[in-house]
Amino acid sequence: MLFLGVQPGRTERAMPDSFSDDLIALLPNLRRFALSLCRRPDIADDLVQITAERAFAARDRFDPATRLDAWLFRILRNAWIDQTRRERTRGVSVDIADVPEASVADGVREAEAHLMLRQTRAAMDELPEEQREVMLLVCVEDLSYREAAEVLGIPIGTVMSRLARARLALAEKVGIR
Repeated sequence: MLFLGVQPGRTERAMPDSFSDDLIALLPNLRRFALSLCRRPDIADDLVQITAERAFAARDRFDPATRLDAWLFRILRNAWIDQTRRERTRGVSVDIADVPEASVADGVREAEAHLMLRQTRAAMDELPEEQREVMLLVCVEDLSYREAAEVLGIPIGTVMSRLARARLALAEKVGIR
């Protein structure tokens, strides 16, 4: 309730705030309109909240001779347009609950993995060329043994033996074996 016309030290009856009461009475209509725009209850609730905030902030600009519901619907529609424009420029957003691996970052594990990757790359550079080629084609490029044999022009058995020797050498160089 707003106290209008009350001077300090005087007690008078409070005049009802019809703007607030009228806005509250229109909340179901606003939510229904918001749902028709966005088709998502969570976003509709946000739009109604934004509309109420903007309406209270601009209540001095509301002309009581006009319809309050039309004014509020216009505010809500403008809020919806603002939100859709922001979403277009923001890009795709993903709820963190939909990607559980993104919610937890283990810095120690990531640092260790980065160091292991760097060490593995250095160890691969030290492999003989024929072993490194087979390792890259099969393990990095994900070619089958047959496809790697065709690319290199060697028998499939040679691919398998070179790969086995490359894996053993790599494991020794990075300290896995």
